[in-house]
Amino acid sequence: LQLTPKESLYNNSPYKIYTGFHNGAEVSVVTNGKDKNFGVDNVGTVPAAIATFATINQLKPDIVVNAGTAGGYKAKGAAIGDVFISETTYNHDRRIPIPGFLEYGKGGHKSPATPNLLKALNFKSGNVSTGNSLDHTPTDDELILANDASVKDMEAAAIAWTADLSSTPFLAIKVVTDIVDGDRPSHEEFLENLSAASRSLQNALP
Repeated sequence: LQLTPKESLYNNSPYKIYTGFHNGAEVSVVTNGKDKNFGVDNVGTVPAAIATFATINQLKPDIVVNAGTAGGYKAKGAAIGDVFISETTYNHDRRIPIPGFLEYGKGGHKSPATPNLLKALNFKSGNVSTGNSLDHTPTDDELILANDASVKDMEAAAIAWTADLSSTPFLAIKVVTDIVDGDRPSHEEFLENLSAASRSLQNALP
């Protein structure tokens, strides 16, 4: 995209911002950067939500797009390398069995409909269920099934919630790195397919 690095307005922020123009539209790409204590990529809902809040307040985007990886469900027709666009994002690890808080914990932010994009790029669509773990417990599995999720990830619902604070439209574009309801551990498939899946997503986007 030939984007230019842009300085964050927030001191001590690990996030990296790159801006430029693509096909006549101004585009900004924001990454979560590295954790200062462990030196690994910042992942999960907390870094994603903070980065989204900072980005929206600094850049005032027309739409927020979360392009990334996810585990897919073969029961929903997912295969390694498939690209899904979000319909609705939910949480599956915010279990708060108190009246009113149960619904709040689950969430449910709808993404704008994208029929032309799905058709033009031959993408799939479905619900995204978010949690802070790469693996999944039996309780997670029950809630993900209740969310009617096609893919599970570690940030989309947090980004959707943050974007909704300013009524900024949000869309998740997820490439499948592992099959959650398959017969292999998620972390093994994820590491094995990450590079190929990332290239698949990069090649699929215009």
